[in-house]
Amino acid sequence: MANEEHKLLSDYIKDVHLSLRKSTFKLGAVTAWQKHCENKDTLLCYAQCMEKLATTHWESQYNNSSSEATSRIKWVVDCCYDYFIKKSYLKSMEKETIIANKIHAEINTNENFTIPLKLIDVGSCYNPFNIYDIFDVFAIDLYPANTSVLQCDFLNVNIGQNNIVNEASVVQEIEENSYEIVTFCFLLEYIPTSELRIVACEKAYKLLKPGGLLIITTPDSKHVGANSKIMKCWRYTLAHVGFNRIKYEKLRFMHCMAFRKTLIKEVAVRWALLYKEPYMEYAIPIPQDSNNLREETSVYLDEDTVAEDFKVLPFSVAN
Repeated sequence: MANEEHKLLSDYIKDVHLSLRKSTFKLGAVTAWQKHCENKDTLLCYAQCMEKLATTHWESQYNNSSSEATSRIKWVVDCCYDYFIKKSYLKSMEKETIIANKIHAEINTNENFTIPLKLIDVGSCYNPFNIYDIFDVFAIDLYPANTSVLQCDFLNVNIGQNNIVNEASVVQEIEENSYEIVTFCFLLEYIPTSELRIVACEKAYKLLKPGGLLIITTPDSKHVGANSKIMKCWRYTLAHVGFNRIKYEKLRFMHCMAFRKTLIKEVAVRWALLYKEPYMEYAIPIPQDSNNLREETSVYLDEDTVAEDFKVLPFSVAN
């Protein structure tokens, strides 16, 4: 059961997300996101809360839970170890080759993975993957919690021929087709609209090498069937982007998914066309999208108010 500090930190995170969704409803997604990125006080408070939640409360919660519980970080590490080190990617490659032959498409099966694996951790906060030797981590966040993380607005960063970081440690360009892994750990529910979430996934596709993994974790404490249609919609949409889902688990507190960048996009799109169900649409929804924000704008919660509330929390998150 969460203690008072855990609850207050979680409530702050939820308030920031709610404020951003309300701002998006009033101003539009582009303007709201720009204003959010400019609000340094809120971003600082958010980074401090996320770091304390993750390092103090979440890990302790998982360590003290049943054997079925695991942290989002451990799930990513285990998935990458099985896929790259134990070479389970070879099975995926074989399946794609068979499908490519069926649709008379040419496919290049020369997958070029290197060790340590190049991992870009989007929304990294405090760089939790840096302790693992199998990764060469490029950690980015809107507002880094420490100096091992670079500042970057992933939704607007340029994808190009090089990694370019200016003197202020702000990422201006990220090299395309150069990463084995892109991680979105508790990231997509932060982004306020489905359209912007798709933009993030399209950028991940451009950054990954063929056969590379986009790994997504998203919080959900409900039972496995409660939001199953939403998760299937994610799979359908990401297939159109060019991803094939190779692993999915609903754990106690979250959904964990690994998507492979197919060697040719047509293989993933074929799955979407064959298995589309009537409720599926090209979107990446989250449960909060269904909330009626129109009725709530009269009590609009702006980010400055959220940041001010944070300053009177009855504990310090800086330590």
